Formats: sequence, structure tokens, C-alpha cells
Amino acid sequence: MGRTYLVEEGIGQYLTELSTKVKPYVTGLLIGQCSPQRDYVVRAVRTPPKEQQQEESTDPPKLASLDEEWITTHASQVSRMLPGGLLVLGVFMIATPELAKDGQNALRKLIFSVEKSLSKRRLWKPAEEEVSDRAALQICSATKKVVCRTYDVQDPKSSAKPADWKYQSALTASWLSLGCTVNVNIHIPLLATSPNHDLEKNTKNGLNRWSKQIEDSVFLINGQVKDEDTELLEGQKKLRGNTQPSAQFSDVKVLTQLCQGASARSTATVQVCSGSINLRGAVKCRAYVHSNKPKVKEAIQALKRDIINTLSDRCEILFEDLILNEGPQKKNFEREYHVLPQRLFVPVAGSSVMLSDYKFGDEAPGEIQERFVEMLDQPVQAEDIHIAEDISTVDICPVTDSPSDTQQAQLTKATLLLKLQQNMGLVMAAAVAVLASIFSFNYFSD
Repeated sequence: MGRTYLVEEGIGQYLTELSTKVKPYVTGLLIGQCSPQRDYVVRAVRTPPKEQQQEESTDPPKLASLDEEWITTHASQVSRMLPGGLLVLGVFMIATPELAKDGQNALRKLIFSVEKSLSKRRLWKPAEEEVSDRAALQICSATKKVVCRTYDVQDPKSSAKPADWKYQSALTASWLSLGCTVNVNIHIPLLATSPNHDLEKNTKNGLNRWSKQIEDSVFLINGQVKDEDTELLEGQKKLRGNTQPSAQFSDVKVLTQLCQGASARSTATVQVCSGSINLRGAVKCRAYVHSNKPKVKEAIQALKRDIINTLSDRCEILFEDLILNEGPQKKNFEREYHVLPQRLFVPVAGSSVMLSDYKFGDEAPGEIQERFVEMLDQPVQAEDIHIAEDISTVDICPVTDSPSDTQQAQLTKATLLLKLQQNMGLVMAAAVAVLASIFSFNYFSD
């Protein structure tokens, strides 16, 4: 039996309107959430047309002319605008009857290309039990016939499986939302052996180490530590007589471990560095979970990924902006101070879910509105744009001179002191144990 996709009712109208304008085909992305029982589709977004595609062509239409790179780039841009819990669930195509025969082959190719592109950017790994099926939706522009199939993106040889496509009104009206503020103070050393001071690569490596700390953190939901296998709403009373679905918000605190466990062996490494990158600020994170008896682990996983994604994405955006303004071949390595783009949220009509984006300080609301129309095919009012956080910064600090012998000796001494401090707790514990045994012996001897 194939998977079931519950689809926001408004998507049906959106796809119908697209089918009346199709010449000869249109592609797009399906956005939603996976769960063990079923998947939820909350948005469908057409691929923005390229300028040259808008011109009339005299050549006969062929699906072989699909611009795969353009579609995968769009998917990458859209994924940045999705809060925790939402992802690109698949792709759709509306095509004329003449192209229907080759539609599934084209969709299959797109699904694997999109997933490959998105997985390269992730700093987290999918869980073993995670759903890896992605949807391929094909609609005939003439007959309006809908065919939905799925492919397992973890299996390159995966064949199509049938899936149910069911519309439902107010699908996300009662979804659960979780939010937290994470204070960031990440110090990333730049090794002297790193060629051309590759800031972007070093930053990603540093964020990768930081992401593991987030994965190992403790999450307090409304002040409580909850067992991962329990239901998120367990113990909460339902209001009698309230037949209207309502969204519920959970405030989350993230407790990051400051040190390794007692069983882990502590080591220190001295490395010659050419400078450092410092990321500082407080980032706002948000995640959404379906309301069909969600588990605590689903909610925490969605929020963890949003925390990791939001910092990684805005670093990517910053480096893209630097390349546009300063060029990719910048070689001089001087102290630089940059402001990371701020996160903003925009509500979706008839839904408790909000979409996300990032803005630099000099960006006008009109630019953000244009981006939502281009990327998500959604008009946005300026008053609906909510800036969620204060400024976060990136400080790139070079070391002007190579460390001298004296500096190197001081560094070695500092390292030894660090090791001594790390082991001081064990020494003190052993001393307390010895003293306790002596007092105990003397007490019983008397």
C-alpha cells in the first residue's frame, strides 16, 4: 500500500489555475511535512520562469528541455525560507496530453536531482527511521487527471509506487508550533595550512562541529524534560465545548552541554592558525508539527534542524553577498566585521504556519515582497513582515604575525593548564573519596 498525502484544499485551486496557463508545461515544488503514518502538503510553488523561457519558441515542446539546474536552484532557495518541520516533499508537473507519456521519467529525474542538491547543504543526517519517499505529482492540463507516485530517494534504483492524493480543508489550522532563542558565540580557528584562507569552508567546518553540540543538547518544552516517545500534548487538558481548532505554542529552552562526560577522554591539540572567525548573536528559531498525536521526538527533531539550518543558511547568504560585491578572488586577508542577515517571518493565510526569510539591514520591504512572489509565488503585505531578532555578527580576525617562540611557549603552557583544569575535577573527587574513607574508619574505630 502506498503513502497517503493530505493536501491543503487551496492547493487544488492553485494547481487548477496553473493548468489553464500552461504552455506546454509547468513544474514546481511540493512543500510539507513527513510523518510515519502520512505526509502533509501545505504549499505548491511553481518554478519561476526564466527570461528566455518567457519568449515564444517555434520549436516543438519537449520535456528534454527541462532546465534541471534552474529547478534545483529554486528548490535550494525555497528550502531556506522554510521553518523547522517543513521541507521540499516532492515535485509536480502540469503538462499537455502530448507530453504526458514522458512526464514520470522527467519527474523521477527531478526528484533525485533536487534531493541531491538539498542534502549537500545539510549539516545534519536523516534518522534511520525517517521517511525517504518523495512525491511526483503529474496533472494533465486537458483532462485535469491527477497521478501521484512516490520514489525512495535513498535508493537510486527506486521504482515508482502509487500514492493517494487527498484534499483537506484547514489542514494546518491547528498545527503545533515551537519556538526558542539560541544564544550563539562560536569561535572558529582558521588554520595556517588552509589554502587562500577559505573562509566559507572553514565556517562550514566550524558550524558542523557546533551542530553536533545542538544535536546533543537538552530541550525543555514549557520548562519540562519530556520522554521522546511520549505524545507532545500528553497531560494537556482539552477545553470542553471548544469545537474550533486552535494552534498551540510551546516555548523551548535549549541547554547545551559545556563539557564532555566523565567517561570521555579529554585531549588538547595545538594548531598554528592564521586567524579566526567569531559568530555572535541570538537567533530566533521556530518549528511546526502536525496535530495528529505528534511525538516529542518529532517536535525536538524539527526544532533542532531549524536551529542548525538558520545559522548555516544565513552564513551562506552572507558569503554569496560578499562574492557578488567583492568578487570570488579576494586574496587580502584583513580584519572584517559583517552583520548576518536577520530572520523574519510571514504568516500564511488560513494557517498557523509562518514562512521565513532573511534580510540585510539595507533591504527595503519591497525587495522582500518581490522575493516572496518570485520564490514562493505568494504576495506579502509589508505590514505582515515580522523581523524576529536583533543583529548577529561575524567577526573575521587575522593574526598579523606568525607566533614567536615565546608565544608558542605561552600557548603550550596555556594548553597544559587547560589539561590540568579539565582533570582537576577528577583529582578533587578522588581526594574527597580518600578523606571520606579515613573519617569513616576513625569514626568506627572510636
